Amino acid sequence: SSPTGLMQFSLNGMYQKGDVILGGLFEVHYFTVFPELSFTSEPQQFYCEGFGFQQAQTMAFAVDEINRNPDLLPNIKLGYQLYDNCLKLGVSFRAAMSLASGREEEFLLDETCSGSPPVLGIVGDPGSTHSIAISSVLGLFRVPMVSHYATCSCLSNRGKYPSFFRTIPSDSFQVRAMIQILHRLGWTWVGLVFSDDDYGFHAARSFHSSLAESGGCVAYSQVLPKDNRPTELQRIVGEIKSSTARVVVVFSNEAYLLPLVDEVVVQNVKGLQWIASEAWTSSTVFHTPRLMPYLGGTLGIAIRRGEIPGLRDYLLNVRPDDQPVRQFWEAVFGCRLEPPAGWVEAGGDVCTGQEDLSDVETDYGDVSELRPEYNVYKAVYALAHALHDLLQCVPGRGPFSGHRCASLQRLEPWQLVHYLERVNFTTDFGDRVSFDDNGDALAIYDIMNWAWLQDGSVQVENVGVIDESAPAGQELTLDVDRIFWNFESKKPPRSVCSESCPPGTRVARKKGEPVCCFDCISCAEGEVSNTTDSAECLRCPEDFWSSPERDLCIPKGVEFLSYQESLGISLMTASLLGALICAVVLGIFTRYRNTPVVKANNSELSFLLLLSLKLCFLCSLLFIGRPRLWTCQLRHAAFGISFVLCVSCILVKTMVVLAVFRTSKPGGNASLKWFGAGQQRGTVLVLTLFQAAICTAWLVSASPTPHKNTRYHIDKIVYECVVGSVAGFGALLGYIGILAFLSFLLAFLARNLPDNFNEAKFITFSMLIFCAVWISFVPAYISSPGKYADAVEIFAILASSFGLLVALFGPKCYIILLRPERNTKKALMGRATTKT
Repeated sequence: SSPTGLMQFSLNGMYQKGDVILGGLFEVHYFTVFPELSFTSEPQQFYCEGFGFQQAQTMAFAVDEINRNPDLLPNIKLGYQLYDNCLKLGVSFRAAMSLASGREEEFLLDETCSGSPPVLGIVGDPGSTHSIAISSVLGLFRVPMVSHYATCSCLSNRGKYPSFFRTIPSDSFQVRAMIQILHRLGWTWVGLVFSDDDYGFHAARSFHSSLAESGGCVAYSQVLPKDNRPTELQRIVGEIKSSTARVVVVFSNEAYLLPLVDEVVVQNVKGLQWIASEAWTSSTVFHTPRLMPYLGGTLGIAIRRGEIPGLRDYLLNVRPDDQPVRQFWEAVFGCRLEPPAGWVEAGGDVCTGQEDLSDVETDYGDVSELRPEYNVYKAVYALAHALHDLLQCVPGRGPFSGHRCASLQRLEPWQLVHYLERVNFTTDFGDRVSFDDNGDALAIYDIMNWAWLQDGSVQVENVGVIDESAPAGQELTLDVDRIFWNFESKKPPRSVCSESCPPGTRVARKKGEPVCCFDCISCAEGEVSNTTDSAECLRCPEDFWSSPERDLCIPKGVEFLSYQESLGISLMTASLLGALICAVVLGIFTRYRNTPVVKANNSELSFLLLLSLKLCFLCSLLFIGRPRLWTCQLRHAAFGISFVLCVSCILVKTMVVLAVFRTSKPGGNASLKWFGAGQQRGTVLVLTLFQAAICTAWLVSASPTPHKNTRYHIDKIVYECVVGSVAGFGALLGYIGILAFLSFLLAFLARNLPDNFNEAKFITFSMLIFCAVWISFVPAYISSPGKYADAVEIFAILASSFGLLVALFGPKCYIILLRPERNTKKALMGRATTKT
């Protein structure tokens, strides 16, 4: 221990002098070796093995490049103090505290001043778990930390990590990018595997919720064990093998994932489409002939690849001056700079320090895939631009209280955080660097595909880009034709729990199963579903009906008694023919109005009866054609009034016959005075007005209206007039029936009265026809659907009208036209005289 009693930690690091120092935490060594603890003496220091030197050297290169740039931080020399985290939280945390506290005494500024200038900002740590722990402490002092590889979405919590920034997108962006790829390729049923750390758990939680919002489902969710227990790995692979999901999404690094892939090979699980998170997309450890039959065709999200001019020359020109570089040098060339005793004797090589790194094939000098290194480069420049903006502040116009500016001599870390939040610059590669309110960088990813070539080699190809800054709907660019599919079909696999429901069916969820698992149930009659995976069928509008496939609403056919169809034409012709015959008869009666046959039994009522019969024939035309409000109201009113006028004339004529017969008896002259011409006209008028009153009351209280009836046919709309009030319609028919019955009764009583031309016989016959027609009309009308009900009513009108016309006026026209010798008063009275 030190004289102060504080533990001194031996940390692997690199240092460069400067006016301002930037800290860095990198994964230089991949493994940490801890000594055994005896608890009897002071424990020895841990030490690190393995090398990954490119990221740390990239920061050194960026600092050197900034120092040579006269436009950025002029007159200020940047220095750096870089530490190796050895992939261990404890190591990383100790290094971060040493950077922030300035207590490390390993470096000397000059001969008289020990220690290092304060670290204004830290680049790193690459691990999410490390960054969470370190930022929780550094955030208390507002020391800015810009990570180049920590992606956990939890680090976007500004309340917990107020000074944390990153140049790599958050996992929430990565998850959204994956969801877009899954949606583009139609994969809704996927398996999820994630590492047992903060990165894995937060990514998995975000993936679950985002996939559910997009309509997808997680078939299974498995955590990779930290201790690589064989039984647990076997169970996980067994779950993957038995699942129907063909797509497996993995959030992990290669260290956690490699044991699982080994078990996949053991159980020979092929036919899977792997989706890689950015943590293992670019890992070459999987690119082996043993693993590629299983992992070939993997699609992965990769952080943005960049280009850094001059970096390769810088990397290859390093010399073994610092301790980490010495270790790296010895590991690459297999020699020793300071060989221990017996090294040379044992055949070991001695390093000269002048070896050429370009002669050795290592990943160190490969700058073709600068992804995390490019983020390191941007992180250093972000801190430099923030410091540059801070130094450009004009006194009296500063952003702090009292419009003060910050000074380099008394700079507080939170002041640099203020400027870091507002950084906005563009790299030479053309990428814009800025941070949102959560400290996250603009999200942009490359989509990578592992193509397994015929010669057994692996080629990682860029097949698309996801840019969150692109316009809505254009974030994803994916060239599906360039993707290598590791399947016999060479096509994308299907990965759905249930196939999409075809049009005409709806989705029925399965109880206790994810929403992606469902049955398809046909839509009911009158309902349609023209989209796949619809949760419900939609009922067609009233004027439409569902097609036989239940996928389309088709306009219903319209049915009514039309003038264009044969039935309508026939009825219209019969109606017009009846009206024409009435007009002809009226003309005959007018021409022979002074003859006895016409003058007998009140010729005025005969003319009125012909006129009413003509109206009866014409009113049937109102029942043909598309029902409208005025035709529905007028048709029954016209029908009712016309027939009452007709029957009233017949009733009065019958009463006149009886009155005339009574005058032939002693004392019968008194009864005839009540049946003069005026009384006859008045009686007809009163009887007709009563029907008009019934019609008026009906129309006012419950008027007939047009109605679209869909009960008769599925695919047709039957236009019809509903009567509105059954009582009104019944009163109208009932009143006609009463008058017709009275006419029939009186005519029947007068049928045998002595007269050569006794009209009562013909009235009796006509009323018999009339009553028979309308009695049969009621059940036929009720039982006839749609337009056939109108046809029945028209037929009843025409039949009764023709019956009256023929029975009442046929014999008279016969005498007038064919037997004129009988059209004399003597002929008419002769038979009566003989009988008397």
